[in-house]
Amino acid sequence: MASVSIEDTAATAAAKRSKPNRLAPNYWPFVIPALIVIAAVIVFPWVFTLWMSVNKWTLGQSQSFVGWDNYLRLATDARFWESLWHTVLYTVLSVVGPLIFGTLAALIFDANFPLRGFLRGIFVMPMMATPVAVALVWTMMFHPQLGVLNYLLSLVGIGPQEWIYNQSSVIPSLVLVEVWQWTPLVMLIVLGGLASVPREPYESAEIDGANAWQQFRYLTVPMISPFLMIAVMIRGIDAIKSFDIIYAMTQGGPGTASETINIYLYNTAFSYYDIGYGSAMAVVFFIIIVALSFMLLMMRQRARWANGEAR
Repeated sequence: MASVSIEDTAATAAAKRSKPNRLAPNYWPFVIPALIVIAAVIVFPWVFTLWMSVNKWTLGQSQSFVGWDNYLRLATDARFWESLWHTVLYTVLSVVGPLIFGTLAALIFDANFPLRGFLRGIFVMPMMATPVAVALVWTMMFHPQLGVLNYLLSLVGIGPQEWIYNQSSVIPSLVLVEVWQWTPLVMLIVLGGLASVPREPYESAEIDGANAWQQFRYLTVPMISPFLMIAVMIRGIDAIKSFDIIYAMTQGGPGTASETINIYLYNTAFSYYDIGYGSAMAVVFFIIIVALSFMLLMMRQRARWANGEAR
């Protein structure tokens, strides 16, 4: 029996050796084009930006290596710190506003009433408009003499407002545009969370005598908190890098009252042609966005753990 087994094994090995060798599939020809595109579109621009940030380079003049001087200049640039404060204020208000009104709209549209689907479609239309078109329409509405908003205020006895033409009201006015356009997005996200909420806890709460506010505070909010965090992540990352609406409406004015980091960076690099300093500002801004993204992701993960959804 042993000799037969040895002979069979030898015959099998010989048969395998006699078969032609098949090469393992090679996927690199399909991967290399994608890697080239990624390197050309993402990697190279950032490497080039890092290199420019350590050089003094004004467009039309020769460049010279200055090391960390551009970054040290940022630390003493009062206009940069002012633009950073404007960015933080604009971002926080542009997240909180849509979050509050979007959640309220989701609670309203989650109820069953006639024409609910049609009204939902009307409500989400602002987020489909292009930012520049939105900016132009709201700029006309904000006009102190010809704008429709001041006319509506006059109907209820309120005097005309300067809106985006006043330093103290320009950022709240810009946030109003953000709230109008992106509240529907938050509403759709929260609606998805409300659709996944079970009804049994509410039935138990009603039996225990909980009112509508207590049910919302202790049942609805904890169960939809992961969806709220998704809305905060999307709106936060989008608001902190907002450029088109602000530039189209105010270009950072009046003065520098609405100048965020994006606007200041753009003016530095493409209006004042200080490419090296603008590149250093872009690197710092990128680090801020990455740090904010990681913080929001950690908050999102904690929200999932708190609701027993971690995988």
